[in-house]
Amino acid sequence: MAFLLRLFLIISLLFIYMIQAQQPYIRKLTTNCGVRNASTSVLGYACNGLNRTCQAYLTFRSTPPYNTVTSISNLLNANATQLSRLNSVSETAAFGTGETVLVPTRCSCVGQFYQANATYVIQAGDTPFLIANDTYGGLSTCHAIQVQRSNLTVNIYTGSRLTVPLRCACPTEKQASAGVRYLLSYLITWGQTVSGISAKFGVDTGMTLLANQLSEQDYTIFPFTTLLVPLSDQPSRSQTIAPPPPPSTSPPPPPPAATSSNDHKWAYMLIGILGGVVLTSAIGFCLFWFCFPERRKPMVSSASQSFEAIEKPADKKLDVDDDAEFIESLNSIAQSLKVYKFEELKAATQDFSPDCLIKGSVYQGTINGNLAAIKKMHGDVSKEIQLLNTIHHQNLVRLSGVCFDDGHWYLVYEFAVNGPLSDWIYHGELGSNKSLNWIQRIQVAFDVANGLDYLHSYTTPPYVYKNLESSNILLDADFRAKITNFDLARSAEGQEGQFALTRHIVGNRGYMSPEYLENGLISTKLDVYGLGVLMLEIVTGKHVSDLYEKVNKNLSEVLDKVLEEENIDRKEKLTDFMDPRLQGNYSPELAMSVIRLMDGCLDKDPSARPDMNEVSQRLSRILTSPAGEVSVTISVKGR
Repeated sequence: MAFLLRLFLIISLLFIYMIQAQQPYIRKLTTNCGVRNASTSVLGYACNGLNRTCQAYLTFRSTPPYNTVTSISNLLNANATQLSRLNSVSETAAFGTGETVLVPTRCSCVGQFYQANATYVIQAGDTPFLIANDTYGGLSTCHAIQVQRSNLTVNIYTGSRLTVPLRCACPTEKQASAGVRYLLSYLITWGQTVSGISAKFGVDTGMTLLANQLSEQDYTIFPFTTLLVPLSDQPSRSQTIAPPPPPSTSPPPPPPAATSSNDHKWAYMLIGILGGVVLTSAIGFCLFWFCFPERRKPMVSSASQSFEAIEKPADKKLDVDDDAEFIESLNSIAQSLKVYKFEELKAATQDFSPDCLIKGSVYQGTINGNLAAIKKMHGDVSKEIQLLNTIHHQNLVRLSGVCFDDGHWYLVYEFAVNGPLSDWIYHGELGSNKSLNWIQRIQVAFDVANGLDYLHSYTTPPYVYKNLESSNILLDADFRAKITNFDLARSAEGQEGQFALTRHIVGNRGYMSPEYLENGLISTKLDVYGLGVLMLEIVTGKHVSDLYEKVNKNLSEVLDKVLEEENIDRKEKLTDFMDPRLQGNYSPELAMSVIRLMDGCLDKDPSARPDMNEVSQRLSRILTSPAGEVSVTISVKGR
């Protein structure tokens, strides 16, 4: 009897825990489709709420073709009338790309998990991962989709219908007692924080952390995952849009009409102001002339014809005292970065021993038992530090700390153990015995496109990288690519699709787009062209300088023989084109898809090139699709 009583108490306590427990945040598990542990929430949020069915809300980021009330409602199985009212738009309205859309849904327990079911017709090239993370933006997971259809065929087939479980949940008893009426499944995007998302909806950050089993010590969140936001009232459109800029202050009222005596005063004041401006300009000109003689040198108006990098002018050594005031200003530049003492870096690199030198001015160091890359730099690098301190992406190298000593900057980066891509892709005189297989090569191209797309589309302001070449792509232990060297990166703010102009041509000529070389035009399409060159090197194993030897002017001419429509020897031409070290271990169909994509990227007309987001999506499909199920629809002029 005592045993049964204890068992009853244990079961009761477990039941009480289940109805009060919050939902675990999914973290990075969305990318690992092999995980099946229900405690991680990859299969959905646990059915532990006060009710087994409830009203819930989702957010969805508008992306064509899912950018209208009708198309989004159909995709997410939502009521179009309710969706339009919730977002204060008409039922025929269209949303801007990337705009956050509120979606009402009915959330119900299905087995152990909450979900709202949507129906999706499978398209060519789709995989559970792409459906969950691309089409639905992270509102489902590949794990949940696979389990949902586990009793059907192993593969998914174009044209068939698929039930997609959407991530939603109902408030627990504890949340309900605290006044929570709804849970919003919020889709996280780049650069967002728990506190920032909570503030959008007027929710206490502590409640959001608790709802997702996070804490003030463990608060890291990731893009394309959902964060449960507890709400006491239904969400509104005003909470999802950026607040308008504050109104400009009205100009002061005009002064009263001046008397004749005031006319003389104004004349004297005008003469004094003009005299002061002239004197100040003269002094400033003299200071500029004598203090900055190097600025008077003419800018480079045309690129060198060699394939070496066109160097930036040497920066002047800073004359700054290494004192507490300077360290304080440095902390204001890099608030989330560690400021190292120079002695720490000397110890990490054995006093900057030649044995620790990687290349140029980059040293390998060991800090607290972890490897780090320490780069010695000259001049003012505050803009690069500010950029690296605001961008956070798995395919961009992470800056972990800085140091300033004796006029030199030292930037401390994460260490990429497999070094630069240039060590792995070239064969012949420039090559080594290192090599990558087909999947690794396409993965690298996808990683680079993904990182550049983040710079172009998800940073504020957007940036053009401008420095793409194989030596600036680092490979980590898993051969995943990380872009480094952001000293040439330039803000694209205010361009609104238009080209900016420069007469200062810098970078590696082989990767430069024609419009940049010839006219100094800068846009994100410059990076698209550079990626086309990089992909060409990756699949052929040849350096860009060798490739240029085979063409008259345009690099895309290298592809002509392979892309000829009436090419009866295409297989042979393809074999000759591809890196022989691959030994034919690739799908010819997928290789042709990559070549067509490169051709689009290398188009002489920048407006005809795809944007980086499209390139990233195409490479994702190529990387995850079986042979023959992918098509690249970039137009090729004259073919």
